[in-house]
Amino acid sequence: MSSVAEVAALAILAVERERRIGRVHAAIVDADAPYTAGVPGTKSIAENRRARHDYHLLERVEAGLQLTGTEVKSLREGGAQLAQAYAEIRDGEAWLVGATIAEYVQGNVQNHAPDRPRKLLLHRREIDSLYGMVREKGLTLVPTRLYFKDGRVKVELAVARGKERIDKRRDLAERDAKRQMERALKARR
Repeated sequence: MSSVAEVAALAILAVERERRIGRVHAAIVDADAPYTAGVPGTKSIAENRRARHDYHLLERVEAGLQLTGTEVKSLREGGAQLAQAYAEIRDGEAWLVGATIAEYVQGNVQNHAPDRPRKLLLHRREIDSLYGMVREKGLTLVPTRLYFKDGRVKVELAVARGKERIDKRRDLAERDAKRQMERALKARR
C-alpha cells in the first residue's frame, strides 16, 4: 500500500518540477487567473509598449526585482508604470531606475517611495554580459514588461538601440500598408 502512495507522490513531484522549468504547459493551472502569452503561472502587471516604438529591441533577459512588502501589494493591485524607466549597471549591480510603483493605499508610515531605484536580481555572468553590450555606443537596457511568475515579480529587460525618426516613420508606414492590405483582402471575401 505504501509503495503505491510513494509512486503517486513521486509522479506529482515530477509533474511539478517539469511545470516549473516550463516543459509541461498542460499542468493544472487556475483557469480564472490571467496569464500572458500562453505561459502558465504568469500574470502581467505593466507593459512598456512605447519601448517597441522608440527602440530596436535586440535581446531580452528576465530579471527578478528586490522589493518591499508594500510594493508587492501595490503591484498586485496593478499600480505600476514603466514609461520612463531604464536599467543601468553601477558598481557591478543592475538597477531599475524611473519605474513608478504607486504607494500602497492601506500602507502606513513605512510605505515605500514610488520612484526609488530598485535592485535587479541577476547572475554575475548575466550582469557582465549586459554591461559588455551596454558599453557599446547607442545601446541601452529598457524594461519591456513587469509581471508575476509563480508568485515572484519579474521584469523583462531588452538590450535596445534607439530608433531614428525616419525609422519610426518607416515602421508606421509599413504598419499602415499591412492594415490596408488586410482590409482589402477581408473586403474581397
